[in-house]
Amino acid sequence: MDTNTFRRLGHELIDWIAAYRERMETLPVMSQSMPGEIAKKLPKEPPMHGIGLEGIAETLDKVVMPGITHWNHPNFFAYFPSNSDYSSVLADLVTAGLGAQGMSWQTSPAATEIEEVVMDWLRQMLGLSTNFSGVIQDTASTATLCALLCARERTTEFCQNKGGLQAEVAPLTVYASDQAHSSIPKGALLAGFGREHLRLLPTDNDHALRIDLLEAAIQADIQEGRRPCAMIAAIGTTATTAIDPLEKMAELAAKYNIWLHVDAAMAGSAMVCPEYRWMWAGVEKADSIVLNPHKWMGTGFDLTAYFVKDVQHLIRVMGTNPSYLRTTHDAEVNNFRDWGIPLGRRFRSLKLWFLILEYGVEAIQTRIRRDISLASWLATQIDTAPNWQRLAPCPLQTVSLRHVPPNISGDENALSKHNQAIADTLNASGRHYITTSVLKDQKIIRVSIASMPTQMRHVEALWEALQNISLSVFPLPKP
Repeated sequence: MDTNTFRRLGHELIDWIAAYRERMETLPVMSQSMPGEIAKKLPKEPPMHGIGLEGIAETLDKVVMPGITHWNHPNFFAYFPSNSDYSSVLADLVTAGLGAQGMSWQTSPAATEIEEVVMDWLRQMLGLSTNFSGVIQDTASTATLCALLCARERTTEFCQNKGGLQAEVAPLTVYASDQAHSSIPKGALLAGFGREHLRLLPTDNDHALRIDLLEAAIQADIQEGRRPCAMIAAIGTTATTAIDPLEKMAELAAKYNIWLHVDAAMAGSAMVCPEYRWMWAGVEKADSIVLNPHKWMGTGFDLTAYFVKDVQHLIRVMGTNPSYLRTTHDAEVNNFRDWGIPLGRRFRSLKLWFLILEYGVEAIQTRIRRDISLASWLATQIDTAPNWQRLAPCPLQTVSLRHVPPNISGDENALSKHNQAIADTLNASGRHYITTSVLKDQKIIRVSIASMPTQMRHVEALWEALQNISLSVFPLPKP
């Protein structure tokens, strides 16, 4: 492809993206495709000779668009958000166009130094002290695995340089709540702790970790010859955005010399607003923190912020220094290949840089406050509506609810089927998209409000649809 063709097709695709965003609200939020339907539109064998990209916009409309769930749709209320602001789209274009490799400072100095600056901007925006240093990871799952590896190596005084966990006399244990994200047990398994040494502890009525059970589990492990190694505090659990008691967990972490990792993947973005920082009071005592600007803040996937206190420990755990990677500037600069698992690194910081330049801190704060206010409004409607139940506090932007017809109020199996039917019917309409979960054996509907274009009218329409569908799925008897 020559530059003139690239320029022409590039403009065509930018126009296509802009037109898509303009009409997105008219599209079904969740893809209506059936399994295998998209694959059937593609040849089974690759072309032997290039056919070019002429007409690629039309091909995208025919092949790709039917299989897209529109994560930036104003009626997207599923999972957690994955916002991708225009500024981030442009940054990704620049990143791809430059093709920079940021594994070390020398391979592209701008990639390293812009990341250093914007991560320090983010640290300031979150109200964190200069005790923390930040680096960009791809996802929170990767960052959590890094934290668990660092915890493992601190507790064992670098077993990786000796016989590994296989040579340890006492097994290491990891602690989190039973509401912890799936990346926690996955990370614990990948880090070699073993499932039988992972403690997923019961939670209280607000679905936060019970501190008494945490300390009891730690003491029991010590008495039985195991070594407490890491604990994970969830600030905003996946099902309900519950808030673990971080301050008290920090006290136990210090008392028993346990690595404290804070999982604020979703909720961390809210900390740009000072009034919400009570949610992670005690965060300065943590060893590591993770949050995802690619969820609520607006940078396109993937961009995870990972903050650590002891950078040198992280580098010692993650670092490699083969001769072919050494440069004359290594003593003067950061080589971010040694701050995480991958060697290769994309120029992700451009997305965060562009976003902050475009909006500034105040506009980001305003949108976070808007989403929390919309969730609070919906929670109030549920609390005052007959036959609706809210199953968790609503400190952030996610509301956990279910419909409870009096006819089946005591039948959890029937309630589960009923609420799943409500969600399925709503999603099949194409006008909204929500997801369900199971919270302590109860099927719940989750409404996650954080898509960038979502306004009050969208939440009002969702609430009206939920009420109407609940009656059509399970009509109440006439009085």
